[in-house]
Amino acid sequence: MSETLKITDLHVAVEGKPILRGVNLTINRGETHALMGPNGSGKSTLGNAIMGHPSYEVTGGSIEINGQDILEWDASERARAGIFMAFQRPMSIPGVKMADFLRHAATNVRNPDRKEGADLIPMREFRKELKEKMSQLRMDVEFARRYVNDGFSGGEMKRAEILQMAMLRPKFAILDETDSGLDVDAVKLASQSIAEIGGAEMGILIITHHDKLLDYNTPDFTHVMLGGKIVETGGVELAQELYTQGYDRIRESYPEEAAIEEEQAEETAAV
Repeated sequence: MSETLKITDLHVAVEGKPILRGVNLTINRGETHALMGPNGSGKSTLGNAIMGHPSYEVTGGSIEINGQDILEWDASERARAGIFMAFQRPMSIPGVKMADFLRHAATNVRNPDRKEGADLIPMREFRKELKEKMSQLRMDVEFARRYVNDGFSGGEMKRAEILQMAMLRPKFAILDETDSGLDVDAVKLASQSIAEIGGAEMGILIITHHDKLLDYNTPDFTHVMLGGKIVETGGVELAQELYTQGYDRIRESYPEEAAIEEEQAEETAAV
């Protein structure tokens, strides 16, 4: 039986304001899904809610892994269960080296029942694997000695997120606009790297505005979000349509959600 991440009728609010208004989405391990939509439609909110960010209040619906509801789990429990999120704007952690961070994180994910202070992945084994993954991602080994995201360029931050995904080997990976702020060559490298790392082992949700990120990650399903809902699902051709033609047809086809989008945009502009 395929492992599944299932979101059912999910409603989410931020600071009391409704953002998601009934999202339904099922991702099987080994599938690639693209999530597209105008700015403010709720894409990043969905990713953060799945990951368990405490600022995102689930007011209705469910999130399940293999039939088990995980809404009461905190973010660390979800990570140990195999959910990973590459953030649009990763935080820096001065004083913590990438290698040390990755060794602890990978140990915790691979041994979810590990108690703090218990044995880490043996250093020789960890260094060998890290070196292999960095070579695959065409990263200089010196990168591992730097503090996590401290002084990183935008491209370096995104590559660091992909390196984390490679080392943590999640069952389900959410990539929140990994292409944001990257030039064309960097987007191509990111796309290739995601494809090489993901393969049939991960269920991947790619939140993107950039069709180039999908060049090496052809989505099995493309979902369009508008007004806090997924309003349409198709194949890769839908992603290509949205990139070349925009969202006018979507807004015309779903006037109720388009009205919600417009109302939210006006509220944001008034703040």
